[in-house]
Amino acid sequence: MAATTHTVTNQAPPLVGYDVFASDRALAEAVERHLAPEVLPDARGELRTLGRSAGSAQAQAWGTLANEYPPRLRTHDRYGNRSDEVEFHPSWHRLLGKSVNAGLTAAWVRPGGHVRRAAGFMVMTQVEAGHGCPLSMTHAAVPALRADPALAAVWEPLLTSLVYEEGLRPPREKAGVLLGMGMTEKQGGSDVRANTTEARPLDADGEYVLTGHKWFCSAPMSDGFLVLAQAAGGPTCFLVPRVLEDGTRNTFLIQRLKDKLGNRSNASAEVEFDGTTWARRVGEEGRGVRTIIEMVAATRLDCVLGSAALMRQAVAQAVHHAAYRRAFGGPLIDKPLMRNVLADLALESEAATVLGMRLAAAWDSGTEQERAFARIAVPAAKYWVTKRCTPLVAEALECLGGNGYVEESGMPRLLRESPLNSIWEGSGNIQALDVLRALRQEPAALDAFLTEVGRARGADHRLDRAITGVLTELADLDGIEARARRLAERMALVLQGSLLARWAPPEVADAFCASRLGGDWGSAFGTLPHTLDLGTVVERARVEI
Repeated sequence: MAATTHTVTNQAPPLVGYDVFASDRALAEAVERHLAPEVLPDARGELRTLGRSAGSAQAQAWGTLANEYPPRLRTHDRYGNRSDEVEFHPSWHRLLGKSVNAGLTAAWVRPGGHVRRAAGFMVMTQVEAGHGCPLSMTHAAVPALRADPALAAVWEPLLTSLVYEEGLRPPREKAGVLLGMGMTEKQGGSDVRANTTEARPLDADGEYVLTGHKWFCSAPMSDGFLVLAQAAGGPTCFLVPRVLEDGTRNTFLIQRLKDKLGNRSNASAEVEFDGTTWARRVGEEGRGVRTIIEMVAATRLDCVLGSAALMRQAVAQAVHHAAYRRAFGGPLIDKPLMRNVLADLALESEAATVLGMRLAAAWDSGTEQERAFARIAVPAAKYWVTKRCTPLVAEALECLGGNGYVEESGMPRLLRESPLNSIWEGSGNIQALDVLRALRQEPAALDAFLTEVGRARGADHRLDRAITGVLTELADLDGIEARARRLAERMALVLQGSLLARWAPPEVADAFCASRLGGDWGSAFGTLPHTLDLGTVVERARVEI
């Protein structure tokens, strides 16, 4: 009976065997736009190779297995000796190896490095988001370590290596290393100046021992960690290696792993420093926050890129399903209301991608104006893009109906992952307040922002009005802190609108400005003005297999 009644029809084929990079038109176009001609051919070929690998059945299986078999903590060996090891499924190591080999920790030493790295980071995040955490921290640690040239000379070549080596050994014995960080403590959270971990200097210059507890320490299998601790001069940045130069283990007591909503493949730990934990000072005493500030900016940009990648994968899955699923006499993708939903999701995804890649290009430029632009645009983008990720993924899941609610579809994993980037590296209020801080302390930041959005003036009347609205908000400073979220949102939307007006197809820019800036938009996805060319917007987001 089963053989005759169990016939599978009207199901979309798996979205597998495709080029994750090339099929994402917004991403591929951004790479073409932002990379110099002499760098572009090599980067394009590299990303196409990575994209095909990421879209393969093998890579997708690795992502599934890394989450189905999460890391396990081994505090002691069989003899009772303290070992503090975290075991990962082999798939986790394969994903890390693929990403490190693709240069996702080497942006600082490669031509056009931040743009090509951002594109690769988005590609691999669509395979599995959890392994992006050590990639992000390793990448972001480089500018912090450059505060100490002697440390940077030893560690930077290993951090930017294209070789991944698992296992804890002295750094000099490895061809490549990963770095994590431990900033957060129970009593402080984002208020790192409230940290109580103590640093006591040793006789050797720059060497200390640490005593304290870190409430969130990401990727505890890493070769070293940047941490903040209180020295005599105030909050100071330190490098804590897991293995010392003589081959002995540093005291790094992993108390437990966090049981998290998502990000299951990646270990987040509570760690203890017991007064014998050796550390090397990075930068000057009392200037720890300033030392890590560029690291924080880089990881915040990765939050934007990571959320944009989750959005893209969710949209790709939703459009793919609707293209093959038939209901009420025809393909779902042709139904006017479903087409409206898919187009709305596609707009949000493309706007996030274009913004994230523009910020990566600012890092590559290195000019003072671009630095000032990134200073204000990164927290605004981090606030808005990460906030939009969860509702988008939830709506995309709904496009698959009951199939989307089933683990095998991959959509629940995307949904569990979606709130993370809004919390990591400072939640929404922290980002909004940082936008205000940039406005108050760095006038060049606002000038750079207005210059950037001003490049699209005259392209769309709704965008022009929105820019004027932002200026009006900035002119009224009464109670501005209570309005900081609203200001960050409007700045991010205006920036996205200006970038799309300059670079996206007219149908995409028109729909974005009409809805996000023109006010002709409801409170849920799928409420775009019906007069827009939504079919073209949806088709642009579709993956051909």
